Amino acid sequence: MHTLGSDDGLQAEILTLGGTLRSLSLPARKAGGKRVPLVLSLPDLPAYLADTSYLGQLVGRYGNRIGGAAFDLDGKHYELTANNGRNTLHGGETGFGKYVWKVLDVHGGNAACVKLGHLSPAGINGFPGNLDVTALISVFENTLTLAYEATTDAPTPISMTWHPYFTLSGDPGTSIDEQQLTIAASHYLPVNELRVTTGEIAPVDGTPLDFRESKAVRVPPPTSHPQIRLATGYDHCWVLDQDAAVAAELYSPASGVRMRVKTNLPGLQVYDASHLPVAYPGWHALCLEPENFPNAPNHANFPSSILRPGETHRSFMSFSFSG
Repeated sequence: MHTLGSDDGLQAEILTLGGTLRSLSLPARKAGGKRVPLVLSLPDLPAYLADTSYLGQLVGRYGNRIGGAAFDLDGKHYELTANNGRNTLHGGETGFGKYVWKVLDVHGGNAACVKLGHLSPAGINGFPGNLDVTALISVFENTLTLAYEATTDAPTPISMTWHPYFTLSGDPGTSIDEQQLTIAASHYLPVNELRVTTGEIAPVDGTPLDFRESKAVRVPPPTSHPQIRLATGYDHCWVLDQDAAVAAELYSPASGVRMRVKTNLPGLQVYDASHLPVAYPGWHALCLEPENFPNAPNHANFPSSILRPGETHRSFMSFSFSG
């Protein structure tokens, strides 16, 4: 495990198992200067090995869902492992989060970071190409940043993200309903009954998915909109406005902690973690996952998620905290 950050600021613990964000905390004024835990954490390594909720894990090769666990690329048809009904979720049966990543570099001090590496072999879960991935995780001035780089020896779709469950109130037993969310997105991607994107890019205007102005995360009733009924709440990818300096902002009135999300990726998956009270009784949290568009290999109108030999994928996501 690697601890990043300072004693008087943001501090993160990173596991080499899956690049997992084991803990994240910040001294908060409203808590009298005491540290407020900001993400869900499990007690030990066996708990992380057994976890099926992707708590804090690096996610790949392809975050979110690929419909029908298949896609066509350059005239070839690829069948993937189906681990979410008929679909592939978060890379398939064994994703990035279940591997021990190699430590490539570590730096301490004010800009503490750890660089992790993983080689994903051709054919794993059905994906083509050997994929060489690095994940640079750093903490600097109360900002946690993940920067991915990846190369391949054969064309392959990728959408790599991170899966922390944020609990900005500092108490996972407290509902997320009152937390205030803003998303810089005028459009979102509708899903079907399997939570797979349909290929439509729809305006948020006039829907419960309009978070262009800050509002409570509380999920409206299923009758409020067909998408709320299909996803049993919020489990959608928002299409980030290209000119937005900040992708999203989350604020907890209970703790006074505010989080700002930045990324160069085109989408932001927001998941209200409606399964948590069942999987982990009494827990509540919210996931904000920058990503390529879900199911992009099966929708020609979506931005391409294909990485080709000779190219280098570079993406980042940062989470800045104040309070």
